[in-house]
Amino acid sequence: MKTIRPAAQWALAIGASLTLALPLDRFAIPAAFLVGPMMAGILCALGGVTIRLPRGAFVAGQALIGCLIARAITASLLTSIVQSWPFMVAAILGAVAASTLVGWLLVRFGSLPGSTAAWGTSAGAASAMVAMSQDFGADPLLVAMMQYLRVIFVVLTASLVAGLWLGPEHPVSGAVAAAPSPLAGASIISLIETLAVAAAGAWLGLRLKIPAGGLLVPMTVAALLQGAGYLTVTLPKGLLLLGYGAIGLSIGLRFSRDLLRSTMRAIPEMLAATFALIGLCGVSAWVLVRLLHTDALTAYLATSPGGLDSVAIIAAGSNADVPFVLALQTLRLLVVVLIGPFLAKLLSKVAKHKKQ
Repeated sequence: MKTIRPAAQWALAIGASLTLALPLDRFAIPAAFLVGPMMAGILCALGGVTIRLPRGAFVAGQALIGCLIARAITASLLTSIVQSWPFMVAAILGAVAASTLVGWLLVRFGSLPGSTAAWGTSAGAASAMVAMSQDFGADPLLVAMMQYLRVIFVVLTASLVAGLWLGPEHPVSGAVAAAPSPLAGASIISLIETLAVAAAGAWLGLRLKIPAGGLLVPMTVAALLQGAGYLTVTLPKGLLLLGYGAIGLSIGLRFSRDLLRSTMRAIPEMLAATFALIGLCGVSAWVLVRLLHTDALTAYLATSPGGLDSVAIIAAGSNADVPFVLALQTLRLLVVVLIGPFLAKLLSKVAKHKKQ
């Protein structure tokens, strides 16, 4: 693959993405244009391609998803979320406790270095955890493998659950997932305004170094402008599919033969930790269903451990309550970024005590 020209590699990656995404879409698999490019990216990366999606394309995809979510946010939905905040906090603490438990088990019984296990099992903020891990003595390659391996399995399991689950129709999903009507003159102006908000919000999010700022800032700004009546969020379906594909392909291409080879011995432990964390978060979702009486699909997506943008895409294409899912995912992301270093240091001390 390394001998093939980059243009040919891109043609192969895009062709493989469409080849996998179109059949998935034909069978109504949620987020088919996320899952297909992601799997294609993994296959191409393991095949030795040298191309990488520019960061700007990934951030643009995040910004589009942020505006998509903003379209579904209304005052009544925000009110219902505010009323549920105690249960949301409990769910977030449950997810953090689950990731800490899995990290402790890896440190106590596994062969991975303590600091690496701690950073690798952090429930969310994958890119932030990888970026910070090296400064705290962890192996960034192992952390990256653990984090992105979990993102892939979270996407696959969440997409599978969403595809099989016949939940009740929810007005939010209809507002988000429905394809826009053909663009008229006013719609073109609204589209230009939406793209301007997406671009400015993404730039601001990166400038301020906000975790997942490429998604969260455009979402917040678009929702505020829409609520004030200054913006009608308009996004053609084709543009959204490009955003989905950019995020999926970017995740897949992050893998490589070298990364897989260097972490081969630890893969069984990584997989065990990944499925344990998904299972524990599933328990948290069950508790959320019992306490809030929300539908199980919404609870499952809201508590899925990681991949804010990926989970947002899956939720938008299903019958889930998108604002609730995103509110819980966003709050957990912020909590993980704030207390992740502290928990990682704590587990690292446990590892040192184990060696002694």
